[in-house]
Amino acid sequence: MNTVEPIRDLDIVARIKWDLRKSSLRNYALFILGINTALRISDILKLKVGDLKQNELYIRTTKTGKEINLPISDYLRRELRPVMNGRADHEYLFPSRQRKKIDGIQKSIDRSVAYRILKKAGRKYGLHRIGTHTLRKTFAYHHYKDKKNVAVLMDLLGHQDEYITLRYIGIAQDDINKSVKGWHL
Repeated sequence: MNTVEPIRDLDIVARIKWDLRKSSLRNYALFILGINTALRISDILKLKVGDLKQNELYIRTTKTGKEINLPISDYLRRELRPVMNGRADHEYLFPSRQRKKIDGIQKSIDRSVAYRILKKAGRKYGLHRIGTHTLRKTFAYHHYKDKKNVAVLMDLLGHQDEYITLRYIGIAQDDINKSVKGWHL
């Protein structure tokens, strides 16, 4: 399995947001929800419109089965509004073109579709180590850079060890690179 990286450059984050917003509100919403929460793609894709109408998001995570309570910022709610307007609470936030054969309800996109959306967006800016997990890592990387609070970040990510968290977001490797670059005996 290839390791993906966070998008470290905020200018590239802004450009991807701009591109996605112009081309597809659904894809834009997927990107901004991912980079503004610590949610895994499996949890993002199962969200329904009604899940995001409150001030907080209560979900049971797919991977760990833990219940989490995640505040939804005013910014995120405002940016997601165009995708949610006029849609029923039971509809998936990120609908696919496919419908379930039994009841005709529209399904959510799957992770392979999300992966292709992100790969295409990243390729334009020379990002090759990008995938669905890049969203979560981008959130974590910039949250750490802004807040410098590993304990809170560990809790948000469900990690048990500080070093694991720093390695996960690429900070440990960044520190190694800075330490060794230009150093010699």
